[in-house]
Amino acid sequence: MRSELIGLDVVVLSAPYSGISGKVVDETKNTFTISSAGTERMVPKPGNEFRFTYEGIHMDIEGKDIQHRPEDRIKKVR
Repeated sequence: MRSELIGLDVVVLSAPYSGISGKVVDETKNTFTISSAGTERMVPKPGNEFRFTYEGIHMDIEGKDIQHRPEDRIKKVR
């Protein structure tokens, strides 16, 4: 996943954060900030699985696989 994640709809699949859903409003190397119903929750990437919706397609991604700064992930060559 090399695209921008800020602005995408996301659902956290892993306990204890499971059920948190909304839009990604900020991202760091280790966390996502998710906005839902007027509140923002910070969720760590390591140890969690996320379901992103991108152009109508659902993608399940392990946080450890995207544990990079956003600008570095976009530049990565696979």
